[in-house]
Amino acid sequence: MGWFTKVEAKANEAIPGLDLEANSAASNKPQEPAKDNAENKNTGEEAPTKTNKEWGYDLYPERRGEEFKPKWSRILLGLEGHENMDKVKCERNVYWCVKNSPLVKLMMGALRSSGCPIDLRRHISCEVCDSSVTGGYDPVLNQIVVCQNMARKEGMVQGVLTHEMIHMFDYCNNDLDFRNIDHLACTEIRAANLAHCSFLSAMMQGDASLFNIKQSHQKCVKSKALASVLAVRNVTRQEAIDAVERVFPKCYNDLEPIGRRIRRNSPDQHRAYMEGPMYGYDVY
Repeated sequence: MGWFTKVEAKANEAIPGLDLEANSAASNKPQEPAKDNAENKNTGEEAPTKTNKEWGYDLYPERRGEEFKPKWSRILLGLEGHENMDKVKCERNVYWCVKNSPLVKLMMGALRSSGCPIDLRRHISCEVCDSSVTGGYDPVLNQIVVCQNMARKEGMVQGVLTHEMIHMFDYCNNDLDFRNIDHLACTEIRAANLAHCSFLSAMMQGDASLFNIKQSHQKCVKSKALASVLAVRNVTRQEAIDAVERVFPKCYNDLEPIGRRIRRNSPDQHRAYMEGPMYGYDVY
């Protein structure tokens, strides 16, 4: 695991698609710590700050019952104050992805085949989030969160939806326990592996060069998974590193339900979508 020392300075950076491991769609298996937060909402009591931070709720204000209030200084700069319009644009981008993105359509078909179908009005929510994340997954409320203030373009929304639907798929099919750091590390590895990392993104992240092409993808996946675990769990860096390393061989080689690693600017997305029925998944 010596390569982790090379990304020490980047380990605290938030990676697009970070997950609130109590945030997702189509199943009814709430985790106890997150369930406590939901109960606090129902009684009008706010969950303790420590719990919010430990489980990632501090990154999603609307998840803990707070109403977003724009600041006048940022309104004057044009950075805030148009949240209603942002929400409409976000929902429009979500709808576009559902109709046009091969990966999103593949994931929705796989979820439906697994007994966890998605209703857009119920299971996907556009919200204002902390600026360090672009999306989240809430198994308590069965919703994917798309951060309308951060994921503003169709391509970013596609990445968020694919990433979070992979967590949703794991939660639906594999009895995922987000309280278990190994389970968390595994689903983050799978999401980075299938939805994000390519040679170009690895180059931009600093995990690849022309001299280590063979290992660049794995390094990119490890780096993103490590940053994701650290962003949403109150654990030490060494604990996160150990968890990623423990589960990496098995989880990196698990390509369900996409079936292949997607190269950027290639026909891989369309090939994966066309191959879905071969693996028993519905075509959405």
